[in-house]
Amino acid sequence: MSLESDIAILRKVRLFDDLETDQLRLLAFGAEHRRLHAGEFVFRENARADAGFVIVSGAVAMIHGRGEDARELSRHGAGALLGELCLIAETTRPASARAESDCALIRISRPLFRRMLEEYPDLAAVLHQRILTELETMLAEIQRIEGRFA
Repeated sequence: MSLESDIAILRKVRLFDDLETDQLRLLAFGAEHRRLHAGEFVFRENARADAGFVIVSGAVAMIHGRGEDARELSRHGAGALLGELCLIAETTRPASARAESDCALIRISRPLFRRMLEEYPDLAAVLHQRILTELETMLAEIQRIEGRFA
């Protein structure tokens, strides 16, 4: 993938809506690419979370639990960011992410994201608020559906 195509993918991510091209270029330049086959895991539940993943192509399912207790929580496609909370805070993965088809991903490490915030401090408050809003939405959705799994 070229730097310009990476920037185009990152531009589609809701968290990065307000980033300028130079800011997206910094992320794209420092990011890593990963390819997974269907059935492989992007990350596992309870693992240390040190990076977010942008889906370039393919589909990824978020799964809670293992074996017979495993439940699919959601499914995401191109342009989705998995693990945005870990970009700003040390945490563990609340669920596993499994490739449902062959996937291409962009891995954005926490140190890379923090470097961007240090170089562009005006963005820090905007992105912080956006992440909080995303978390509130996710928590509301969890509360809405948790009764189905009790």
